[in-house]
Order: sequence, then C-alpha cells, then structure tokens
Amino acid sequence: MNREIPRHAVPGIPVLIGVVAAILTAIGLFIYAGQSASQYPGNPQPELVGTGVALIFFAIFAAFGLFAVAPNYGAVLQLFGRYVGTVRDPGLWFANPFYRKNKVSLRVRNFESAKLKVNDHDGVPVEIASIVVWRVIDTAEAVFEVDDYKNFVTVQSESALRNLATQYAYDPHQDGQMSLRGNINEVAEQLKTEIQARLARAGVEVMEARISHLAYAQEIAAAMLRRQQASAVVAARTKIVEGAVGMVEMALEMLEQKDVVKLDEERRAAMVSNLLVVLCGEHDVRPVVNTGTIYH
Repeated sequence: MNREIPRHAVPGIPVLIGVVAAILTAIGLFIYAGQSASQYPGNPQPELVGTGVALIFFAIFAAFGLFAVAPNYGAVLQLFGRYVGTVRDPGLWFANPFYRKNKVSLRVRNFESAKLKVNDHDGVPVEIASIVVWRVIDTAEAVFEVDDYKNFVTVQSESALRNLATQYAYDPHQDGQMSLRGNINEVAEQLKTEIQARLARAGVEVMEARISHLAYAQEIAAAMLRRQQASAVVAARTKIVEGAVGMVEMALEMLEQKDVVKLDEERRAAMVSNLLVVLCGEHDVRPVVNTGTIYH
C-alpha cells in the first residue's frame, strides 16, 4: 500500500522573483538589441537576442515548478508515475517542473445518502438514509489506492448502510432487543465503525455517521401504522388493567381492615366487577341505585 510521505518543497517567493527578473532582463536585452541594430546596422549583436531567448525559456521552465498549497490542502507530487511525497504546508512553493502535482482537500466534508429501500431483519421494507462526516487523512492512499476516493466514499457508505439495516428490526418485538428506531445512538456508532472499516484503504477518516431518515416503505406504511396504534392501545390497556386491579385490591383490604362492611364471596365478586367497570371503562360511569339486594 502507498503511504503518505511528508515532503518540504523550496520556498516559491524567491523563485517567483527570479522568474520576473529573468523576464524583465530578457525584455531589456531585446530592446537594447533592437536599438543597437537601428543605430549600428553592421553590428546586430545576436548574442543579446540569444541570451534574451534563453532567459525566457528559463523563466517559463521555472514557472512550471511553482505551485500554491491552500490551508487544509495537500499537493501530491509524482515524477514520471512514481510517488515522491506530499506537501501540506500552505504557501507558494517550488519543486521540480517535471513533477505532476495533484491537489487533495483535507477539509471536513459531509454528504447525505439517497433514501434507500431495504428489508430490515424481519423482512419488512423500510426507507433509510444517513449523513456521513469524513475527511482525508492520507493523501497517498486517497490518490493511489482507489480510482475516485469521493465516489468510493459514497458507494461504500451506502453499502454499509444497507448491510446495517438488514441486521436490526425497525421496532423491537421484545424487551432488550436492538432496533433501528429504539437504539439510535448504538446503531449510529455501529454504522460509523462499519463505514470506517470499508474506507480505511482509501485514507479516509469517518468522523461521524448517523441515520437521517427512517420510515416504513410507502406500500406498507398504512398497515404498520395501524399495527403501531394497536400495540399502543394494548400497552395502554395493560397499564390501565394493572392499575385497576391494584386499586381494587387496596379498596378491599381497606374495607376489611376498617371493618366497614362484611362481604361474602358473591358480594366481593360483585364489588370487584363494579370497580373494574368504573376504572377500566372508556366513558364516564352512570350510577344505578339498587333499592333491593343482590339476592332478589
């Protein structure tokens, strides 16, 4: 594998000054040669013209070696296909004019994947998307190990997201079960780990990965909504019944402790039934006055 090699180039300001000076000198020689030719037709002084041309070629050749590096950028240097090193220091620099210089951004980037339709662990189709925050940490791997590291990040992130979605159910079906909707932080951490494992070869560091969109697929959204509503109703009814049973039990114990009334089994069953109707009913209870007894 190609690893990044730090390289320090020659400062470019002195070279730039030399290039400008060479061009100005060449122009001055051309002007002087022209004036000499007009004043002394028999003495054209071709050596001045040759020197000026040589200075122009030197200036152009040196100018090809100048390159600028912006903050949070790296310049990957190659000589005839061989990796030479990477210049990360910002500024104007000079290197061998035959070097090929590829600029690579080291800044933090992020992208949001497309909404993918996948089947979760239970085979239920869901729509899922993610946001990935990443940056290049090794310019040599980013340039030489993969064909296009930006496209590589996109494709591998979506592949990792698809794989993650198949490992968990959308909703938990039992206590303690991991799910896409119920364990957002844990799922995001695993997604980051899986994407990083895929992008390590490209010299990329994944700083953050999280799910940005999660929903049932449109063709089953209505049915799953009814299922969620039914589950919520069952859960609420369970809590109501548990509370009502506790209240009935407490009421019977207090009646016995304070010796308010003596209840046989039939009266006890009737009171339990009435209390449960009052406590578990959805509508307000309308009392009925009984002037007789439960035996007649």
